Amino acid sequence: MKDIMKKLPVNQVKELSFFGKTIKMTEEEVPALGFEPVGQFLPSARFKSGNNMVHRHRISTRLIIPGTSLITLYQKGGVMNNYYLGVDISKGYADFVILNDKKKPVEENFQMDDTFEGHSRLYEILCTFCEDHPECTIYAAVESTGGYENNWFNALVKFQGTLNLRTARLNPLGVNANSKADLKRNVTDKISAQNVAEYMIAHPEKVSYQQQNHLASLRKQWGFINMLTKQSTQLFNQLEPLLYSANPELLAYCKDGIPGWVLKLLMRYPTASDLSNARVVSVSRIPYISSARAQELVTVAKRSVASATDEITAQLIIETVKQILHLKKIITSQIDLMAKHCSVPEVDLLKSFIGIRDYSAIGLILEIVTAERFPSVKKLASFFGLHPVYKISGDGVGRFRMSKKGRKEPRKILFMVTLTAIRSNPLIQGIYLEHTQKGMEKMAAIGLCMHKTLRIIYGMLKNNMAFDPKIDWKNREKNYQFKKKAHQDKNRRYQAFDAKAPISRRQNSKREERKQSHSDNNTNNGIIASAPI
Repeated sequence: MKDIMKKLPVNQVKELSFFGKTIKMTEEEVPALGFEPVGQFLPSARFKSGNNMVHRHRISTRLIIPGTSLITLYQKGGVMNNYYLGVDISKGYADFVILNDKKKPVEENFQMDDTFEGHSRLYEILCTFCEDHPECTIYAAVESTGGYENNWFNALVKFQGTLNLRTARLNPLGVNANSKADLKRNVTDKISAQNVAEYMIAHPEKVSYQQQNHLASLRKQWGFINMLTKQSTQLFNQLEPLLYSANPELLAYCKDGIPGWVLKLLMRYPTASDLSNARVVSVSRIPYISSARAQELVTVAKRSVASATDEITAQLIIETVKQILHLKKIITSQIDLMAKHCSVPEVDLLKSFIGIRDYSAIGLILEIVTAERFPSVKKLASFFGLHPVYKISGDGVGRFRMSKKGRKEPRKILFMVTLTAIRSNPLIQGIYLEHTQKGMEKMAAIGLCMHKTLRIIYGMLKNNMAFDPKIDWKNREKNYQFKKKAHQDKNRRYQAFDAKAPISRRQNSKREERKQSHSDNNTNNGIIASAPI
């Protein structure tokens, strides 16, 4: 305590805040009153100064008064210095730079290799830096680069156990946009590391510091399944032109993808000439091929216009089909394994929604992670790219569209979930039919159902409640009974439309329509859900 008090200014030692009152005490008076002073640093208090988050540390002095309980007295200390470690990841190495809250380098750029020695040396550098700046907090961040950042990120998370360090993973889109806003033209590893640090300083509200990623292993398995699915799609694309030249009549059965029985058929009879010489009984033994269909396949194959009947084409078709069947088997087993070993409670919660199964539930959780990331459902809709955008200037004609900004993967998952819900979930099915019967286009209605499904998912995760359609019906009843106030154009609160203004005919038509809509009390802006049946 004496060492701490010596470091503090004299006026801080003499003045202590005690139940809202200030008590002046010297270093000698504290033990003379029977107190036991014990100095300790409390969690720093945060406040915002401009675009920067400033931390002030607080020092508490515990005073034990004879015959009373433990009392803690607080006093303010000096400014807790913040430093920002920007990391630019490359394959096999990384660039580092440390900036202060004024975006000035305090540790010039340096490179470290992605090895055990490189990680150890980085830890030594950070330890030395913390010793030179004892009252500092280091904020470190890496960009998501497809997996190359994992080793460095995990190392920095481990360093948090012994250093006053916080680690985050950033979206490269935000870092790139912040760099463009600073009008930087050159791009190097050194500049990229500085951009990462500057983004943390300029946008602290966008950075989420985390201790550990409990979805890391699940995310790896998800990525592996996606990779196998892409390979399977590539093989299907290669099989189609081969099939077009070897047995084009089979493509009539492949309008919605190649069925499994077609793949089994191609394994035994890859070309039309092979199929024309086959026995109907042998063809009908293939699963899902009836005797009538077998007879039809053999008859059509005898009149086929196929141009490729050579042995090389037949072997290419057989090997391609083998690879497709092998990948399908692995994908199915991996999905079952991922669902079996998944221990995330939010996945079971999402599966209560009719239309979401294991695979789609895991995919949604990997994208959302936690509902606390999004203060409102509008933020989540923007993350999925479902928020509407409207662009109009002057006399131009505009309309609302789905923005489709951000990553495509979460939107793909939600699209498939919505299609399933339209077929099997009465709530979503009713909304879809309601708007298509009013004349809305089918794809627009699907987009509306996607937004509705996402709102339900957000409510389930935020309130930790299983899907209950009654809750949605109650909310819709409230919105239906709510009477909207008369619309008032805020842009024209200082001057009404002037008929003498030199405007175009199109603008004049718009103003006439707006006057008519203002005089109509039943005007509805946007889409209002009808009363539940």
